[in-house]
Amino acid sequence: MTTSIFVNLPVSDLEASKAFYTALGYEINPNFTDDTAACVVFSDTIYAMLLTHDKFSEFTKHPIADTKNSTAAIVALSAESREAVDELANKALEAGGTETYEAQDLGFMYSRAFRDLDGHHWEILWMDDAAAQAGPPEH
Repeated sequence: MTTSIFVNLPVSDLEASKAFYTALGYEINPNFTDDTAACVVFSDTIYAMLLTHDKFSEFTKHPIADTKNSTAAIVALSAESREAVDELANKALEAGGTETYEAQDLGFMYSRAFRDLDGHHWEILWMDDAAAQAGPPEH
């Protein structure tokens, strides 16, 4: 069995969040979507579960982090190319996301970051395959 990841994210407006992620080109899986949750499909093994605050609270006893004013996690997704990084980041900004920092070009890796409508921090990156196989650069 292949390991999959489901990132569970609390959202304040489920419909707006669904619109945001579909504007980025992702699909919503209707089998795992109702009026309290939506499943965003990033790939065959990567999903984000967008959960209303009430639904999210069913899974934890801790308060929901205010991700508009703090960072609870950084979720990074790979892209096929530098151009694909820019394309996805630009779509996020056009759909109402905010840029987290300027593009970072390290030569072997290129990345951009944005926050979604609820302030969740996303990073999109491309890494040169040869550099990735060689491992991290020495300091």
